[in-house]
Amino acid sequence: MVTHPLLRIGTRGSPLALAQANEVRGRLAALDPALAAAGAVEIVIIRTTGDQVQDRTLVELGGKGLFTKEIEEALITGAIDLAVHSMKDMPTELPEGLAITALLPREDPRDAFLSLKARRLDDLPAGAVIGTASLRRQAQLLAARPDLTVVPLRGNVQTRLSRLREGRIDATLLAMAGLNRLKLTEVDRSPIDPAVMLPAVAQGAIGIETRSADDRTNAWVGALDDGETALAVIAERALLAVLDGSCRTPIAALARRDDDGRLALTGRVASPDGGTLLEEAGMADIGAADRAAAEALGRRVGTALRERAGEDIARWAAGVTGQWVPGAT
Repeated sequence: MVTHPLLRIGTRGSPLALAQANEVRGRLAALDPALAAAGAVEIVIIRTTGDQVQDRTLVELGGKGLFTKEIEEALITGAIDLAVHSMKDMPTELPEGLAITALLPREDPRDAFLSLKARRLDDLPAGAVIGTASLRRQAQLLAARPDLTVVPLRGNVQTRLSRLREGRIDATLLAMAGLNRLKLTEVDRSPIDPAVMLPAVAQGAIGIETRSADDRTNAWVGALDDGETALAVIAERALLAVLDGSCRTPIAALARRDDDGRLALTGRVASPDGGTLLEEAGMADIGAADRAAAEALGRRVGTALRERAGEDIARWAAGVTGQWVPGAT
């Protein structure tokens, strides 16, 4: 047993965040026997703004960085050596001196439908109530099923499932990746086809953030990087950066290899009420190490979406105020 940790991992304290941090710790231990010793890698729980304030929507709290700011501050000051994030929570711009040094192999990026009353979204009756904290999910839900009622629902996975069991809502949507990582099977879930519900940018991907100048930590962490996941996440985040997305703007994207081995990217932007849903797609022959080409693909598809949406993006974002949005009650 070591007397002082060789690495300190910063993470949120939810069961899912801790599962992700422990996955990183396990992968680090497999890399180097020194990191497998008891006490060699310490997990440090950091409460973020998004964790501390549960009685307001993400929109009211301000959007970007709600689940990352305090963790990044600890990384900058040296209180931790690396931070483990759900990449879907990461702003497209990182603080100076920090970098995403590794992305773990991506879990299932799709959204899951969960209900005690129906097996699929199509089976819900008109007027059924769906709880979600995501404008992206709300917009696509209402585009597919304008006869449903969407209400705000925040909290971790277990909290949302408890609301379902209590009968406060008829259904909810959660990330397949989170359910898989937590090994939750007590409620039946059905993955939703991305043609109906395109995932959040980088959904299902775990990112490890470090100080750019920390060569010691980066040597270990960099060895965990999965190249294919990196290409997809880079393309999706480049699209998001072009659209300057925040939680006030329903934006979705998914990049994956097609049958011919090309990287195919689909992106969507929508009005919060689902009345307008715009989609663009593109593909490119991109080699395993060509991250610049993946970024270029994302920017190309993002630019096409921005040109189609025009000033509507700003108008939609400006209309998202208060507890929820027009047309979503």
